[in-house]
Amino acid sequence: MKQLTIYEKMTLALFRGKIARMVTFICLGLWSLTTIYPLFWVVNNSLKPSHQVINDSFSVATNPTLANYLNAFEQVDIGRSYLNSFIMSGGTVLLTLLVGGLAAYVLARFRFRLRGLLQTVLVASLLIPAFATVVPVFGMLKDLQLLNTYWALIIPHTAGFLPFTILVLSSYMATIPKDLEEAAIMDGCSRFAIFWRIMLPVSRPAFITASIFVFLWSYNDLFSALIFVPQEDVRPINVLLTTVSSQYGTDYGLLAAAVTLTLIPVIVLYSVAQKYVIKGLTSGAVKG
Repeated sequence: MKQLTIYEKMTLALFRGKIARMVTFICLGLWSLTTIYPLFWVVNNSLKPSHQVINDSFSVATNPTLANYLNAFEQVDIGRSYLNSFIMSGGTVLLTLLVGGLAAYVLARFRFRLRGLLQTVLVASLLIPAFATVVPVFGMLKDLQLLNTYWALIIPHTAGFLPFTILVLSSYMATIPKDLEEAAIMDGCSRFAIFWRIMLPVSRPAFITASIFVFLWSYNDLFSALIFVPQEDVRPINVLLTTVSSQYGTDYGLLAAAVTLTLIPVIVLYSVAQKYVIKGLTSGAVKG
């Protein structure tokens, strides 16, 4: 049997590598279609009259119209629900990052008794489903007269997302060299000044990662919103979407437009900050 030369072996290896990459790209492309096509289908139907959606929902919109989007703002006041969602989700992000950032700094830089137990409790709290806390949280919010207010979602969401935020931020801060803090202490900086001027800017990828996840979780939390803020003037956009589905269930063009408007902030936010998400989740995984 003829022995292959080194050049032939290298050529064969390169060819096999190209075939493997090609097969990988094809598989990933086919898999991405399972996500891209439903999104295209919804957007496409939002540009059609409702009768055309009923007759042929899979055809491309030949005469696209924005009438469904105008109806979404005029008939169901989707703009108000947008504002409510941004206020509640944005407030949750700010409060979670403030409390979680300070707690993460303490866990990453200070050594104290029960520190290991506290980290274990944080990890264990991630296993507690939100459904298990609905009844006591509802009772507390009712006693505090916070139901049907922005705080009815901001406070429970902050409490629920804090463990994840603290773990992500503390693992990232633990990789930051202590020389920066020691130099700042020599210059007379307080602990809070070190956190604000050094740890916060250096940990920006982790903070952005945590803020994106917290915003998306809060923005998409329909279960809590239905229970804590069902009132019309404070309902977020995901609750409005269920209202549109029940009241205008046969107006499929309007329903598709409402779904599209609901997805826009999520897609834009993740597309803009995607690189920070990857960096923030992976930088704290390996020290050094």
